[in-house]
Amino acid sequence: MAAETVRPATICQGFTLIEVLIAITVLAALLAIAIPQFQSYRKQAQNAQAIADIRNIDLSIQIYKRQNNTLPAALTDLPNTAIPLDPWGNAYVYLKIEGDPLALLSAKKDIFEVPINSDYDLYSAGADGQSLSALPAPVSQDDIIRANDGRYVGLGADY
Repeated sequence: MAAETVRPATICQGFTLIEVLIAITVLAALLAIAIPQFQSYRKQAQNAQAIADIRNIDLSIQIYKRQNNTLPAALTDLPNTAIPLDPWGNAYVYLKIEGDPLALLSAKKDIFEVPINSDYDLYSAGADGQSLSALPAPVSQDDIIRANDGRYVGLGADY
């Protein structure tokens, strides 16, 4: 009979508490760096989408004006144009100023209380969904606006 070989018992070891704590610390540090970067990227992407939407709507309004010799009374008057919601789920705001002196009271205004457009306002109320006619107001800083009769489209805080 052949002699049986006795093998030593295999010892299974898990991670020590120190190793687990080090791994958790490294993971937490990576998340602390990644999450703000992701949020910043997401905010920039939403702003870029709102700017693109406003430019497209502005183009539809310009086409409507050339064909009808007047601005539309509302965005729903634009034919064959599906008006999307802004990236935050709110409707874009349109205010026809041209030919309506009372509309100037509600128009977007700069720091000197001068209307930023002479034809119409078109803007998104931004991430907070709130806006005032005065651009310097804190709730208007995140608005994506059309200004200077279309020569500027961007963040209200940057205007």
